[in-house]
Order: sequence, then C-alpha cells, then structure tokens
Amino acid sequence: MPRVPQASSSRPTVKTALVPPTSRSRAPSPSKPSASAVASPSTPRVRTKSIPKSPSKPIRRAPPEEEFPIPKTPLSVKEAIALKRAEAKKAAARPVVSGGVGFDSFDTLEDAVPGTSPTKKEVDENADLGRWSVKEAIERARGTGSINLSSRSLPCLPSALFEIHLRVKPDVLKSVPQEPPIGSSEAPEKRPGQRGGPAWFEAQDLQVLKAWNNEVVEIQHEISLFGSLKSVDLHQNRICALPDTFADLTALTTLDLSHNSLTSVPINLFALPTLSILNLSHNTLVALPFGEPFSGSSRRSRTDTYSSGGFFGPVITRANVPLPRLLSLDVSFNNLTASAIDHKKLPSALSKVDLSSNPIASGNSDSSALIRAFGGLSQLKELRLANADIGDDAFPSTLLTGDLSRSFSSLRSLDLEETRANAEAVALAFSGLKQSIVFDMTADEPPEGTLRITVGKKVLKEAWEIEAERRVRHRSGKSLADGAPTSSTTHRHSHEGPSKEAWEIEAEQGLLTEGGRRRARAAATEPSVATASAPSSQGKHSSVTGNGHPSSPPPQGVPPPSFNLNNPQYYQAATQTLTLPASAPPARSHARSFSLATSALNAHARLGKIDIALPTPSLPIAAISAQSFAQTLKILVLSSRKLDLSASLPSCQPESDTVLIPTLEELVLDGCGFGDNVAVTRQVEGSATPIKSSEPLLPLLTRLFPNLRTLDVSYNALTSAALQKDVLIGLIMASTQDAAGRTGLRHLRLRGNRITTLDGFQQVAELFKGHRSVPDWKLEELDLRDNEISKLPPELGLLPLDVFLVDGNVFRIPQRRIWEREGTKGLLSWLRGRIE
Repeated sequence: MPRVPQASSSRPTVKTALVPPTSRSRAPSPSKPSASAVASPSTPRVRTKSIPKSPSKPIRRAPPEEEFPIPKTPLSVKEAIALKRAEAKKAAARPVVSGGVGFDSFDTLEDAVPGTSPTKKEVDENADLGRWSVKEAIERARGTGSINLSSRSLPCLPSALFEIHLRVKPDVLKSVPQEPPIGSSEAPEKRPGQRGGPAWFEAQDLQVLKAWNNEVVEIQHEISLFGSLKSVDLHQNRICALPDTFADLTALTTLDLSHNSLTSVPINLFALPTLSILNLSHNTLVALPFGEPFSGSSRRSRTDTYSSGGFFGPVITRANVPLPRLLSLDVSFNNLTASAIDHKKLPSALSKVDLSSNPIASGNSDSSALIRAFGGLSQLKELRLANADIGDDAFPSTLLTGDLSRSFSSLRSLDLEETRANAEAVALAFSGLKQSIVFDMTADEPPEGTLRITVGKKVLKEAWEIEAERRVRHRSGKSLADGAPTSSTTHRHSHEGPSKEAWEIEAEQGLLTEGGRRRARAAATEPSVATASAPSSQGKHSSVTGNGHPSSPPPQGVPPPSFNLNNPQYYQAATQTLTLPASAPPARSHARSFSLATSALNAHARLGKIDIALPTPSLPIAAISAQSFAQTLKILVLSSRKLDLSASLPSCQPESDTVLIPTLEELVLDGCGFGDNVAVTRQVEGSATPIKSSEPLLPLLTRLFPNLRTLDVSYNALTSAALQKDVLIGLIMASTQDAAGRTGLRHLRLRGNRITTLDGFQQVAELFKGHRSVPDWKLEELDLRDNEISKLPPELGLLPLDVFLVDGNVFRIPQRRIWEREGTKGLLSWLRGRIE
C-alpha cells in the first residue's frame, strides 16, 4: 500500500528563535546595511514561526537585489596623486580614537576634488615632490655626514643646521632678519618609542655641505664650528663677503665659491693646510695676496686658536706657507692684474692654474714676472690664459733664465687662445725647454715630453689632419701658410729622414704607370743596352736596372743585380721579420703567339708592380744574405712563391752555406710547390754564368739555417722518400759537433704533402725504446694532416710530442674519436699500447 503523505496542517507548530546567519549566508551589501545591524542592542528579539519545507515543493526565495556600482569617470594620474595626498593628510591630522574611521571613509575629501585650483602651499609641495624637506634633510645629515641643500631658494644657511648639529643658535643676519619656515606645519606624529634622529653613537660630524644655486647673500660666522667640513660647495649664489671665521675650517680640501659677487676673501684662507681644489671663478676679485697671512703685521694678528667659549674651544692649526697642498686654482673671469697677484708666494704644489678672461697686463703690470714665476713651479702641468689681456711683452726672449732644467719642467699645456700674443714670440721664449713644442690642438691629452701651445683662434684637429700636415712640412721644408711654427719646432732637431711608403718609392722610380713598368722590365732584360745608352738615360733608369726578372743570364763582366729589401713593406725591424710577396708562374700563352717576349711581358704585367724590384727565386738566399739585416734576421716568410722554384746561393762552397743567415729561427715555405729536390743556383766569382745543380730540400735547409726552430713546408709536394732517418735526425736533433752548432727543431709542419708512409719517423722513434728521453730531441709539434698516410706505426707513441696532428689521412685505425676526445696524449698512449 503506498504511503500517503500527511497534510501539513496536522503537524504541530514549532516556535524557534531568530539565529544569526551562518558563514554560508550571503553578507549584507555595504551600501545597504541590514535592519539587524542598525537596530539598537536594547530591542527585544522577536520570535517567529518556523515554516517547515515541503518535501515535494521546495520554497524558492528571491535572490537579494544587488546594487551595481555606478560607473565613474576615470581619473588622471595627477588627479589620483592629489586624491591620495589629501586622503593621507586628513588621516594624519585626525586624532586616532578607538572605533574611528580610517582610510575607508571618503566623506571628508571635498578639498581633493579634481578641477579645483591648488593653493600656493600645494604648489611648493609639488615642487619638492621626491626629496626630503629642508628640516628632514638636516636631521638625516646627522647620520650621513653629508647634506645637500641645493636649488631650494634659501636666503641663507638655515639656523636649524646649527641648532640640530651643534646645539648652537646662530646670530641673526642683517640680510635675513626673518628666516622662512623650512618644514611643514602638519608634521606627522611620532610613534611611541620612535627617535627623531640617529642615536648619539650613530651621529657623524658634518663633512660635506652643498648649498649651490640658492639666494644666499651672507654666511653666519658660526660656520667655523663645523671643524670637520672637508668639502663646501656654494657656487651660483649672491655672496658678497665671507666672515673671517670661514678660514677656520682647516680640514677643507675642496672649496667652490664660483659665480658669486666676492670682491675679496679672508686673508687666512690662503693658510689652509689641506685645501687642494679652490674655485673662485666668475667673481669680482681684484687681488690674490697669497703671502699676506705670513707677513709681519698679519702674523702678529693671526691667532692659531679660536675658542667658541669655554675651555673646550677648537684649536686651529694653520699652514706656515701659502696653501701647501693646493693642486688646482681657478680664478678665471675676475678683475685680476699681474701686479695684484703675489707671484713671489705662489703655492708650490700647483698643477693647474686658470687665469682666463682677466686683465693681466692692464696698467703697469709686469706680466713677464708673473709668467716667469709660474715657470718656477716644478709640478705645473696646465696654464690657461685664454681671452686674457696679455701680449708679447709677457714672453720676452729672456724668459727662461738661470737653470733651464727647472723652468716649466712639467708644463704640458699653455692656452693663449684669443690673446695678443703671437706664435713666433712664444716659440722664441720657450725655445730652450726640454719638451717638444707643438702648436696643433686636438681633444686628446698631449703626450709625455710635449708642450702644446694654443695661440690665436682655437681650432681642433683630428689626428689624421695633423699627420698629413706633418708629412707636407717634411717634404716641402716650409712652415704652415699662416706663419705659425711647425709642430716639429724643438730645441733639438732630428736628423733622421721621414720613412717613405711603398707607393712613394715606386713613384720615385717611375713605376706608377704601365709605361714605366715596361721600361723597367726592358732595362732589366737588356742590361747591355742600358750600359751603352746616354748618361741621361742612365740616370733615368739607374734606380731600376737589375731589379726586374731576367729571362737570360747577363753577359760576362756584368755583376749580378742587387736588391734592396729594407723597405718597411717587406722587412719589419721590430720583429726582425722579412716577408716577400707571393708570385705565380707564367700562364701558358696561345699557340699562335707572336713571340715569347710578349708572353713574358704579359706574365709580368699580371704579377703586378710589387714584384718588379724583387728577386724571382722561391728561396732567394743570395739576395737576402746581402742585406744589412741578414745577420739578425729571425723570421723569413716565403709563402706561395711559385714563379721560379729554385734556391739562389751566393758564390760560396756547399760546406760553407751554413753561415749565410745564422740567426734565422722560423722559415715558412708553405704553398711553394717544392718537391723532394730543389734546383740550386750558385754564383761563381769572375763568371757571369751561375752553376746549377739539384739538391735535396731538407738537408739543404739544415745546412743553411742551423738555429732553425720552426719549419713550415705545408702544401708542397714532399713524399715519404724525403723523410729518411738520417735526414730527420739531422733536421730535428740538436748537435754541438757541427761547426755552426744546431739548436734542434721544435715545430715541423708537413701538412698537405704527398706522404704515404712514416718509416723514417718509425726508425727515429725506436731511439726511445728503453730510454725515457733523448737529450738531443727538441721536437714538440708534428703536423701530418691532409696527407696520404695509410698506417700509423705504433712506435710513434714513444715520441715525446706535445702536439701531434693526423687529421685528413686515409688510415682507419685508430679511429678519429680517440684523438678528438683525448687529444695528443690519448693518441700517443693508444699507440704505445699497440707495441708488441
């Protein structure tokens, strides 16, 4: 029987109390507070009937009405910043009470509505946005020892600076009877236990004071109580005078008082013991009395101790000489004359002096005495007198008198731009200096031992412009068009001629044109015609006769041609290296060519003009041994010289060939195409016909160059027959039994040849069986790449090599990964492991 649900009316009514909503219930909207939240706590609770839910028809409650936010106009960045600033200001000014509203209340921000005009106070705060206020900067300086009050429109140094740092209230200045406020009246309240500044053990003495670009007219005399000040920057103010106590800052090292209205400075300022940089430019100074603090009357009135009251006053220690550590003095753009500068008491350590734009020679001033006084400063490097009223009378010919070694001994720059001084008078006055004088102006610092003088209008030149003018002056022997002395004007003249470029030498020989080159080749191939020509023709071709490529030997009685290889294009004296350019063999001409002479000329034309004055053999030992540098030559590079595969030797016996180039250490013969043997041509005394023979290449090189350490014969046509045991021992091993004494080869490069077997190296390696080392063995590198080697003998593992290269050959064992992973040591170890 199905269950019949009972009527809901038959159920008894249940009374329940009102319970607060659970965590799952929806929170009331913040814009519409609920009635229960607004109701008074004294209101009695109202009991309601609980309506049970029907199991069949659940009761759906209407969702609470949500209040959509009203769209607002987006604020700009400036408006948002103003809104937040006003909010923070109101929150900080309102007393904090329990249950009070905080930043969530926006009902009191009517003064931050965008569009309202800001007040003057707000404009000042916006200008200082991003930096501390003056008072807070002063307080923070107690912990750092440095304060920056620049660009704040201050009429004077704030009194708070003295009160906070020194606990001293300065006297009121006449120019500023009432100081403007330096801090905000609405300062935030301090939290309990928060300090207003650093602790006593964290406080530092003030060492750096910057107050430039203000409206300061007068300085408090209490400034001397900051005894630890090392740097003071007060430029771009309106200071008319300094208090006498300002000179009591004896710890000062840097002082900048430029761009003010000073007419004088305290006398004791010139007695500061540690001041190194002093800038008094752009003022109205009329005198620099360096020695006045040390005169009789001033010495009696000068006190070495200043007391601010009481027994613990600071002790002031002054110098006994004017500014003993001053390095840089800038007094440009003042009203200084030569007579107003105490040149007898100049600071002795001065390195840079700037007197630009001053009436130095006005009145009866003896400007030459001032310049002569600057010459006595041993450390003076830079003297600037640009736009000053000074003329030739300041630089007489007797300017440098007495000990010339001490006059302007360190001077490197003298600026006389836009003055009445002439270059000739200045050059004559400084002609006795040990420095080289130049009148060229560049942006770079002058080199050591050079005095750069700027006269007239300042014109900056690039380095290449100066070099071009120097070469023109060397060729013409004349000065510049403006009459200025040349840059090479010194007290000593060099007798060495200028080095010539390759094109200059060729131009002198007439080899820049095709016609000139043809005449040179004709003169070289027909020496008999050249000797029978007119004297004028001999003078025309004397510089090139014998320097071509002779196709036939000269007739009897004619000496062999001489070559000059001292050209810097070929010989580098710094590294003692001779490099001859590559030469190619003549190409085969067409079968119907008219003559062989035409083909030879065409072949020489294709070689280029650089080969005209060079010997043709691939190994021209006869021409090289006749040069002045033959006894000191260390490196000889003869790459890709294929025109004449031969070696030319002078008239000597084969056993005496070893004394030709005794100091050669490196020989490069790569790409020449040499085989196992080479054609050798020896000159015979009294005969024009040389003796021709064929000799093995490697033994010939062994005899010619006993001190050879590096031999590069890569990319030639050497075969395994040239690498016999006796040849390799004579080439590689060191020996003291020979007359020349071989030092032993260290690097042997045989890459790209036709080597198929290494039997000679295998026999040499057997010398190491049973011996850890052989005393005469010097070889460190052996390059056998790109050959036709089919097998690596295991005995090669006994060779003590640092570099062993075998890539590009035809053998398959060992595999490439052995030397690619483990290098030379791994390859030699693998070979030693295969020895039976």
